[in-house]
Amino acid sequence: MIETISLLPGVTLRCCRDTRFKQGCLSFQLVRRMDRQEAALNALLPAVLLRGTRRFPDLRSITEHLDALYGASVSSLVRRVGDYQTTGLYCAFMDDRFALPGDRVLAPMLSFLEEILLDSPLEDGGFLSAFVESEKKNLIATIESELNDKRAYAMGKLLKTMCQADTFGLSRLGEPEEVAAIGAKELYRHYCGILRASPIEIFYVGSADSGRVAGMLQPLLAKLERACSPLPPQTPFQPCPGQDVVETLDVAQGKLCMGFTTPITNRCPEFAAMQVLNTIFGAGMTSKLFVNVREKLSLCYSIGSGYYGTKGIVAVSAGIDFDKEQLTRQEILRQLEACRSGAITPQELKAAKEAIHSSLRATHDSPGAIEGYYATAALSGLTLSPDEYRAAVERVTLEDVAAAAKGLTLHTTYFLKGESQ
Repeated sequence: MIETISLLPGVTLRCCRDTRFKQGCLSFQLVRRMDRQEAALNALLPAVLLRGTRRFPDLRSITEHLDALYGASVSSLVRRVGDYQTTGLYCAFMDDRFALPGDRVLAPMLSFLEEILLDSPLEDGGFLSAFVESEKKNLIATIESELNDKRAYAMGKLLKTMCQADTFGLSRLGEPEEVAAIGAKELYRHYCGILRASPIEIFYVGSADSGRVAGMLQPLLAKLERACSPLPPQTPFQPCPGQDVVETLDVAQGKLCMGFTTPITNRCPEFAAMQVLNTIFGAGMTSKLFVNVREKLSLCYSIGSGYYGTKGIVAVSAGIDFDKEQLTRQEILRQLEACRSGAITPQELKAAKEAIHSSLRATHDSPGAIEGYYATAALSGLTLSPDEYRAAVERVTLEDVAAAAKGLTLHTTYFLKGESQ
């Protein structure tokens, strides 16, 4: 069970008391509307905070302190959830029950989190420029490594083209040139502003009860100046003209992406049916796209589909030879038409449900998995627990799947091909 406590206006603590694990975790997230002007700032911020505090001024002293806390860790946490971007920190630590007699881990861990958030070393009214410049290089390298993954690159270009009417197509980490332009003073001013104005989501998994965790967070919360306004609710796909985009780069394999829209989001009663449809259509090795387009017809090297439930988008991605583009498009649409007409075997329906059940069971396998599911669900608007989700999936019929498929509409295609073609 997840217990939800409002600690301050705009500050929410969600606790999952679970005694199965030797480790616990706690995430601290500032929730922002996804915005091109600040995406890179938000992505850079936690890495700079983690470079040092006044008591622990460098990475070595931080590492030694965390080692003394039974090997605890703190890492950057930057997510994109529908219309929102989150920036913050994720803490993993040994549960107090397994520490030596008299030792405590959770309380000193939360004190250290407070130091990271509120006691950064400053110079000339900003973060230390050496920290900022170093982390800018790291973030740019991370963004460029994602750009070098041509499958991820093509999918990013598809979503950017589809979502011109809203912010869902923006990069979670910003663009390299935006990161490069950030200054130490600008980043600190931005941090002070969002720490005051942003909704804060805190999620804890471990053996401590919610009241104890809330009490331990009070010293941190007492130091926050708050003037928070609630965020608007998540929105579905915002209509805009579809496009058929072709880009040429020096690549050895073509990347075909096809973006479909659906009125069904994770806030809709038909959400489970949409997930089952996506699994039958293109998610996994038992899907129609994998079995037919890849295995039987050999039209592609790889293929799969993903359902972005917060927005109502289904995106298909295929790695193909350049001359197989039209054939692959036609076959993808033919497999979707089979779903629309109800040409789905009992075995396909069963395999899809089993795959979703297996994924949902895994959400309770670790503190990190629990935090990832529930913290993201709370922001996206999904109200189903994993068990409720599984029950909804089990009730899905073939007719439900066909009805969901009929709501899918091709919106945009993106094809990345080689320069010699």
